[in-house]
Amino acid sequence: MKILILLWVLHLIFSFFTSSDTNPTSETYTLINATNLAKPGCLSRCGELIVPYPFGIGINSNCSIGPGFDVYCNNSIHPPKASFTKTDLTSIKLISDSTLRTTNNVAFKCYFPNGTTSRGFRIWANFMDGPYTFSEVNKFTVIGCDDYSWLTSETKSRDVSTGCATRCSTPKDVIGDQCSGNGCCQSSMPKDINYYRVRVFSMDDSENMSYTRSFNPCTYAFVGEENTFKFHGTTDLSDTFLKEKIEANVPIVYEWAIGNLNCTQAQATDGFACQYSNSSCVNSLRGSGGYRCICNEGYEGNPYLSPGCQDIDECKDPEKFPCYGTCFNTAGNYTCKCKRGHYGDAKFLDGCRRNPFHPLVLYIGVGSGLLAVLTVLSLSYFTAKKKKLVKLRKKCFEKNGGVLLEEKLKTTGGIGVGSMKIFHAGELEEATEKYAEDKILGRGGNGIVYKGNLPYNRVVAIKKSQRLDKGQREQFINEMVILTQINHQNVVQLLGCCLETDVPLLVYEFVSNGTLHRHIHNRKSGVGRLSWDSRLRIAHESAGALAYLHSDARMSIIHRDVKSTNILLDESYTAKIADFGASRVVLLGDHDQVTTLVQGTLGYLDPEYLRTGQLTDKSDVYSFGVVLAELLTGKKPIAMERCLAEQTLATYFEKAMMENRVLEILEVEVVKEATNEQLKATCELVCRCLNQVGRNRPSMKEVTMELETLRKFGRHPLFSQDSYNEMSSLMIETKPKDIYDVPLISNSDAFGEYSSSTTQIEDMMSEIHCPR
Repeated sequence: MKILILLWVLHLIFSFFTSSDTNPTSETYTLINATNLAKPGCLSRCGELIVPYPFGIGINSNCSIGPGFDVYCNNSIHPPKASFTKTDLTSIKLISDSTLRTTNNVAFKCYFPNGTTSRGFRIWANFMDGPYTFSEVNKFTVIGCDDYSWLTSETKSRDVSTGCATRCSTPKDVIGDQCSGNGCCQSSMPKDINYYRVRVFSMDDSENMSYTRSFNPCTYAFVGEENTFKFHGTTDLSDTFLKEKIEANVPIVYEWAIGNLNCTQAQATDGFACQYSNSSCVNSLRGSGGYRCICNEGYEGNPYLSPGCQDIDECKDPEKFPCYGTCFNTAGNYTCKCKRGHYGDAKFLDGCRRNPFHPLVLYIGVGSGLLAVLTVLSLSYFTAKKKKLVKLRKKCFEKNGGVLLEEKLKTTGGIGVGSMKIFHAGELEEATEKYAEDKILGRGGNGIVYKGNLPYNRVVAIKKSQRLDKGQREQFINEMVILTQINHQNVVQLLGCCLETDVPLLVYEFVSNGTLHRHIHNRKSGVGRLSWDSRLRIAHESAGALAYLHSDARMSIIHRDVKSTNILLDESYTAKIADFGASRVVLLGDHDQVTTLVQGTLGYLDPEYLRTGQLTDKSDVYSFGVVLAELLTGKKPIAMERCLAEQTLATYFEKAMMENRVLEILEVEVVKEATNEQLKATCELVCRCLNQVGRNRPSMKEVTMELETLRKFGRHPLFSQDSYNEMSSLMIETKPKDIYDVPLISNSDAFGEYSSSTTQIEDMMSEIHCPR
């Protein structure tokens, strides 16, 4: 008996050191052989589609957990078709425990030889208050030549958009089956949206496009599951039935969840869905919250309906649960023992061995060899673990672009990696409390930014990429290389990086007062209003930083994504330019034109850059002009409530200037605080920055000098209270608290020669022209 005990100990030790480090978990529940697919009296199938509860067949049939989970089944056709509503153009193809797949709907624009076009315009707005969001496994794809498309949406906290442009003049421009910008382009889906709008636009409608339209008569834009779509080059460009093929074969994937409460919150309510035995609640990863129910491991069935999940008899399914001995089913598991006279692990073929005799030699051999075996195994384990850790870190370093980073820093003349702070993964994990949700400062297209607390009370911002594909890895390296070249008080400082994790991490100085966008547009959150002096100072500091990037840095840098959300404010409200993931480094004497794939943000994007694909430093000037317009008007760069021709702030501002009604759109407090010269000169500067022709725009250095001159004018209110009241028909007064102790209205006129009458300021503004 003692011999058997010693052999069993040896077996346990060997199993421990040879077992995998992975601990697979399952987030799915199975409905195999389940008798509780649907509520009693309700159907569980619509044609070939299984519809398990919490979904239910029939609108308002009380067969689902709520209205958002109702499924309409059209039995008048064969086979029957399932959809969200009776009028829905798409059909539901598959429902799983966390996702749902439907057929597609494609936006298109087709060109006919007689010069006419046809367009399909798609608006998804079915799930504004429903349980669905679009999954990140989808991609936004555009197929065509010299066209582009935008996908726009909004959430409760932000406006989001994505898009891309395709370029090709001849079939030779399309590189094989690559969806890389020539004939086909793709972009990632914004996170946590439940509807979107898509339109297709032309880059060139001139007659010289007739040859292009001969092999590419239509352009298509759609959202669909990335892994099921394959671009077939020129074959797809000329296929007039491509729309129907995509709609039939490329599904749209939705994520669903119950409600918007997490498991802990929902459990305290009467309508908690995970109340049946052998099931668990899991939180949804959607930003809007919610939860789902799953069967515990070793159980199957529907966790939403009585009697809940039932124990799986593993002994009845030897192919899935192998046993080469005697099988015993247990609750949620099973045991497999070797037959009498054998020992070992009966779950493996040849895992059982016949018991040895009872000779003393085996007894002595096991006793004397046990210590040696333990020693050898321990040394081998720790040596292998150390080598594995070194190999893993090296692999992460290479995967995260460490070699590329070293090469770029050498070729660009930047500082070496050794002179930067290289953080360990454990340091940053501890600083962010394992990347807790309440540590998130913001989310962007390139990743998530967390607030971290390092030792000695040092607060930092840690940027973590969402995924690690090749394009994002290059953006990460690009941003790091750029930031090593920059030393400016109005640019966010890079402190170091971490390359030991699955996704790369950048560590920045922490900028405490958030984004300029928040201070201009999100006043309801308790943020104080920025005075005119503060806005002019912030604009001057931001322009100076961009001028430094364009002409004074070690290498000329084009930011390529200038916007109010990328201008941060520190504790003293000093401006800091951030987010260099999309920037380009070019030689100082060779950056008049750089051909790139179009990147940027809708509302700020230079129309000349969008049209030609030629990036210059004047593209940053255009985007900065939009930021200046935001500071003057307090309006967002995109406003869907305005008419189509005025939806972008740039167009809206230019039109108001041309029609001599700019006072109607300027923010009330700005007009009250700024001087005549400041208002007139700033509006003129915005117009020059927004010029449609890049070479006619000023440089950022010229913009900086003009803003510096305007700041020297001083703060002298333009109107008295009485004259301001006369303009109430033109402007709407708001009175939020200013973050600075600056009076909004003064009855003194420092210059003495300027009247505060409404007529004079209107005459002055009417002299400003905004040439196209």
